[in-house]
Amino acid sequence: MGNTISNLDLLDRFAAAWNAHDVETLVDCMTDDGVFYGSVGPQPDGASSRGISALRAGFSAVWEMFPDAAWNDINHILAGDRAVTEWRFTGTRSDGTSVDVRGTDIFTLRGGKIAVKDTFRKQIS
Repeated sequence: MGNTISNLDLLDRFAAAWNAHDVETLVDCMTDDGVFYGSVGPQPDGASSRGISALRAGFSAVWEMFPDAAWNDINHILAGDRAVTEWRFTGTRSDGTSVDVRGTDIFTLRGGKIAVKDTFRKQIS
């Protein structure tokens, strides 16, 4: 039970850091060999970032694309060393295009940190 509370606290801290645009807290929540699979990119897994330096750059790129990025309606689901966070993303691109979509992050947790963050989101057509 203590592990679940710790993992929930970790996910709450991680979500708050995204909304605060706080890259240092985000990378502190990740393992040193952590991986972030973005929702878009040149590969089927999206753009991937591995390791602290790459994570820092990958996370920061989201705010460069969407300077007013926000994640709301956050709900965490925990199952052992796996977790899912559901969210609603809003943001405005530099060209003024607004985005308002629902999505999820699927996490692999290890040692009180996030080892893998794999992002999926709806695509409006």
